[in-house]
Amino acid sequence: MSTSTVTTLLRGRYAVGLGFLAAAVVLFAVAPAVLTDFRLGLLAKYLCYAMVAVGIGLAWGRGGMLTLGQGVFFGIGAYLMAMHLKLADAGPGETPDFMTLITSDGPPWWWEPFRSPVVTLVAILVLPALVATVLGLATFRRRVRGAYFAILSQALAAAFAILLIGNPTTTGGSTGLNNFVGFFGFSLRDPANRLMLYFIAAGVLLAMVAGVRQLMVSRYGELLVACRDSEERVRFLGYDPATVKTVAFALAAMTAGIGGALFVPIVGIVSPNDVGVVPSIGFLIGVAIGGRTTLAGPVLGAIAVAWAGTTLSEQFPSGWTYAQGLMFMLVIAFLPGGIASLVAVRRRRGAHAGDTDGPATEPDPQPAATGRTTP
Repeated sequence: MSTSTVTTLLRGRYAVGLGFLAAAVVLFAVAPAVLTDFRLGLLAKYLCYAMVAVGIGLAWGRGGMLTLGQGVFFGIGAYLMAMHLKLADAGPGETPDFMTLITSDGPPWWWEPFRSPVVTLVAILVLPALVATVLGLATFRRRVRGAYFAILSQALAAAFAILLIGNPTTTGGSTGLNNFVGFFGFSLRDPANRLMLYFIAAGVLLAMVAGVRQLMVSRYGELLVACRDSEERVRFLGYDPATVKTVAFALAAMTAGIGGALFVPIVGIVSPNDVGVVPSIGFLIGVAIGGRTTLAGPVLGAIAVAWAGTTLSEQFPSGWTYAQGLMFMLVIAFLPGGIASLVAVRRRRGAHAGDTDGPATEPDPQPAATGRTTP
């Protein structure tokens, strides 16, 4: 390995380390110091959306899988956490408050395991990934990809929302689950505990980004990009693209499930409006605007879109949806790599300008050989 290559690698690792350090300082020191409790709670909610974006960046940016149904996995994690919180608030052997208004039969049998915090946490990690694995193997082995996979995942999100609305006795119906009192023994009404939730969300997000970055630079990351660019060549080399893509899809589902689980105690409610088709498209828009093939682009894009949605919808309630769609079209048309790609574009232009401004090449004083002798 040449000296220049080693120097480039060291500079890249140094830049990544500085980036993580800057993000940690902003999230753990600057934001709590300058934001009010209300705005800090909003930022915590945006960080949950960013967790979903991290997985989309891996599956779509690196693997080429247009995932339009991440709201399903976000919703699975959210409803699992909400079920545990409602059971914990009700007490041992008791019925959650919303069920007592609808039925006297008590919680269904499949609610009972989620009285345990350990079972709930394991299910939040495993169940979204398991659903994604089954779906991924069923579709990728049949070589379903592109727009067909996007339509399939979006239809799954729509069906999931309809399922939730149609079962008010177990999922709260269209109003969802809300009015949570505690979180693993901590009161959600205590500002100190809500600050703790923000720090948990920030730490989990940084850990996710670090883990995805390791995947991107690993052998598996290179294989995933190869599946995106030329799936048939990967198959010719002896690898199974369906397995490679399913792993990325399952990891994206896991990050979405974790984001949904933290979303519930932070926001205090989860409903079908948070997990259907529209939220799934919103997750994708944030990733596209930020830059789906970069590491920080999906995170920054998701936070920026969520912040703009909150800010602009307060001033223009009826126009924010159109503005969001316009931003998505402009970025796709004129900046396909997202806002994060502006840095790379600027670097290439700077390098090109440096080559142009360099010294002119001296002409070769020796005449070219023509096969004729000079008399």
